[in-house]
Amino acid sequence: MTTPEIEELKTMLEQQYKRVLSTTTDFEDFSMFVYKKTGQHISASTLKRMWGYVNDAHKPRVETLDRLAACLGHKNYTAFVLWLKKSTRYNSSFFAADGLASGDIGEGSTVEIGWAPNRLVTLRYLGDSRYEVTRSQNSKMQEGDKFVTGCFIKGQPLYLPFLERYEERTAPFVAGRNGGLTIINLK
Repeated sequence: MTTPEIEELKTMLEQQYKRVLSTTTDFEDFSMFVYKKTGQHISASTLKRMWGYVNDAHKPRVETLDRLAACLGHKNYTAFVLWLKKSTRYNSSFFAADGLASGDIGEGSTVEIGWAPNRLVTLRYLGDSRYEVTRSQNSKMQEGDKFVTGCFIKGQPLYLPFLERYEERTAPFVAGRNGGLTIINLK
């Protein structure tokens, strides 16, 4: 069993360790790393269970979590969780963005979006936050594809839960994964 706090602890430990734990050797080496940092031992098998390398649904013991939190400089796991709650690193916030909201577009309007390296897609707004691709250059989106989105934000990727293609739904799709959308024009 895991929690968002445990998952964040694992992520931060891998960042500090500068390696993703994915092999038996990784867990054995990481066990030694923990010992060198804290003077306390956590077995490789305990670490494998915690990281899901082996199937085991139990929640880690508090002592294990305390030792891992100590690797990150916290007194114990409780202190780590309190730090997470207070940290501005994880706060939601408002931000200024150059974008286009579906609610600001008239039905039948044309929207042009683009992203690196040379993708350019023209859309027709169908209403109710639905769009149809009318032209696609160098993109995996195809003419006739339809999708739903509430907005387009310059500099941010466009995440879509699916494209409707030939009356079926594709897997989730992302446009502008690296660098986000670079062109957003309402025509």
